[in-house]
Amino acid sequence: MSIVKGALYVVATPLGNLGDITHRAVKILAEVDLVAAEDTRRSKRLLQHLGVTTACMALHEHNESQMVPRILARLEAGQTVALVSDAGTPLISDPGFELVRRLRERDFPVIPIPGPSAVIAALSVAGLPCERFAFEGFLPARAAARQRRLEALRMEWRTLVFYEAPHRIQATLADMKQILGDQREAVIARELTKTFETVRHDTLGSLLSWVTGDANQRRGEFVIMVGGRVQPREAGEASISHEHLLTVLLASHSLKQAVSLAAAISGAGRNRLYELAIRLNEKRLDRDPEKR
Repeated sequence: MSIVKGALYVVATPLGNLGDITHRAVKILAEVDLVAAEDTRRSKRLLQHLGVTTACMALHEHNESQMVPRILARLEAGQTVALVSDAGTPLISDPGFELVRRLRERDFPVIPIPGPSAVIAALSVAGLPCERFAFEGFLPARAAARQRRLEALRMEWRTLVFYEAPHRIQATLADMKQILGDQREAVIARELTKTFETVRHDTLGSLLSWVTGDANQRRGEFVIMVGGRVQPREAGEASISHEHLLTVLLASHSLKQAVSLAAAISGAGRNRLYELAIRLNEKRLDRDPEKR
């Protein structure tokens, strides 16, 4: 497919592992007239690795307002521009919103080139319910504002997803433990697709202890995922047994998925539910050997 003149291409780039770049992304980066990059030094290294010689210009949170008219002028002249962030999919807690909004208002083509996203990559391996989730990006840097934001999210029933910087990871986990609860289920995904990739699933209290006790786990880029609040039954509402709940879930989910969902729904401990699920699964297979 030929490139569209006068269009902005929003191009996802690797989180860390350069093998994650798509063939389409390489083709677009090579054929556009200009790459608008959050960090030109980082993007030039990527382009050099790909053998791409397209010129770069900086577009970041401090200069976006000034750069938008320049990019508009290029597009009006029939040129094409690719927008990239430091890593992953642009605009997801990265610059570019003002540019895309202005282009949409003026009916310029804005074309996505999908690829890596830290949010989706982390959720896919977290083992938390992700049929519904709330992406909150970076929490406020100041403690008081961060705590107010977490307090506003305390009753949220969906899985919560955050980005966090290494110098704030400890303080953020401490605030989460205090406001969301010591036993709230959570997952830390650190340095995704890179050499020291780590995914840790535990309670907020245990994750804070783990990060506090190991300085190596306070390095890199973080995605924090926190299980949603379990909604208590209203007065007079019928109780659903764990056995019945797991039986229903096992009919259409894997054992691990069923346990994870049952834990989120009931608030019961995962280990207890896992043991019960194994027994129920064995009974189900005994009744229907063809499902083995």
